[in-house]
Amino acid sequence: MNGKNIGLTPAEWNLMECLWEAAPRTGRETVEYMRSHVGWSRSTTLTVLRRMSEKGLISCDESGEVLRYRPNIQREEAARQETHSFIDRVYKGSVSTMLSAMTEKQELSREEIDKLYAILRQAEEGEK
Repeated sequence: MNGKNIGLTPAEWNLMECLWEAAPRTGRETVEYMRSHVGWSRSTTLTVLRRMSEKGLISCDESGEVLRYRPNIQREEAARQETHSFIDRVYKGSVSTMLSAMTEKQELSREEIDKLYAILRQAEEGEK
């Protein structure tokens, strides 16, 4: 799914977190996880599993006696795409405006500031 816009819904994020935590998971394991972590019923979980499988977000192995589900995308890729979408939508693509807004109301530790400087230096070196 690399290169394709993922655009997970909040419900899909919940289910993907379950599969990213431990995969493959059986349908029963997934139902139990979603019941305890999100409060979903069995039918809700199975419906979302089916829809996500149809979209190609997850794979369902039907070779054994039980169905086993696994994610088709890595969490890092989904987060990266979600971040880009958020910055484009809310900050019109401006990372500096986003950082300004985020640091305005929240005090940063020395460690966080050092990490931001390191990221900026790395970006600057990438331009050369």
